[in-house]
Amino acid sequence: MSKANNTVFWGLHIVAWIFFVGLCIEAGGLLVNFFFSIYKPEFIPNLYQKLDLTDIYKDSKWVFFFVYSLILSISMSKAYLFYVVIMLMLKMDLSKPFNTFVERRFFKISYITLTVGFFSHIANQVAKKLAYYGFVTDNLNQFWTDSQAFILMGAVIYIIATIFKKGVDIQNENDLTV
Repeated sequence: MSKANNTVFWGLHIVAWIFFVGLCIEAGGLLVNFFFSIYKPEFIPNLYQKLDLTDIYKDSKWVFFFVYSLILSISMSKAYLFYVVIMLMLKMDLSKPFNTFVERRFFKISYITLTVGFFSHIANQVAKKLAYYGFVTDNLNQFWTDSQAFILMGAVIYIIATIFKKGVDIQNENDLTV
């Protein structure tokens, strides 16, 4: 691999780490918000993103827990997605990239990306239904606005993983014949 490609690869690796750290901070902040909104709701204006769902909590605890579990699931899944990407980039041998480890990681990344997309889509539909029933959900749209992008990206990564699997099979077959 050329020096320019290697530099780009390591630059993307650093970007993946930055995204991972940011998503971990977001997931941790939302988790702290969740516990404060239950036990000390008066501190919510001072917390991360000022995510205040106390009105929903007062109206229906079940709805509150369901909506917050969707928010936390999406946030934690995004952080886990970048964790898997970082582990792939750390352990991938660029001189011989077609191996079963990389193949399995690509499939895992596609499944996690599709999961984020589907959770986001479900949460978006739930928020619309809750707004229909009078719940205020305007401040929640920031957590699932990109559901279609994640579903499309997951499908594309799945196709790439399938092609990669075929490449691994061909390479293994060639290794046996030599």
